[in-house]
Amino acid sequence: MIRRFGEAYVAGKPYRHRPGAYAILWDGAAMLATVQSEREVPAELQLPGGGIDPGEHPIPALHREVLEETGWSIAAPRRLGAFRRFVFMPEYGYWAEKLCHVYIAKPVRRHCAPSEPGHYAVWLSPEDAVENLGNDGDRHFVRQVFDL
Repeated sequence: MIRRFGEAYVAGKPYRHRPGAYAILWDGAAMLATVQSEREVPAELQLPGGGIDPGEHPIPALHREVLEETGWSIAAPRRLGAFRRFVFMPEYGYWAEKLCHVYIAKPVRRHCAPSEPGHYAVWLSPEDAVENLGNDGDRHFVRQVFDL
């Protein structure tokens, strides 16, 4: 059974299945995360990553999403686990059952500024990440990796 974080499932709500790949990016000294700051929602610190497109494998999706949200390339992704979230996604205008696959990877090189609108990359300690990440599932995996 995959652990759920956040809001409980509500029967009758039109949830869309939304698989995604997310990464704890650790360079040995700090974590690379992303801040999503759009006008209609408050800014939120997140693990970089996002939706896996139909027919796309999770690893290429992870590389693509990290580059879009941080401008960085990554190496050696290793899957840590997964969790579920039932959320409204205002940027898409629908309710989603997100299946979040979480990886740990090494940030290798900054190629460009984030191309995803409303995102910017930040470096922080694992302790600051646990304190400030926007959802319980992300915080859970950071705690697990860094034994916090």
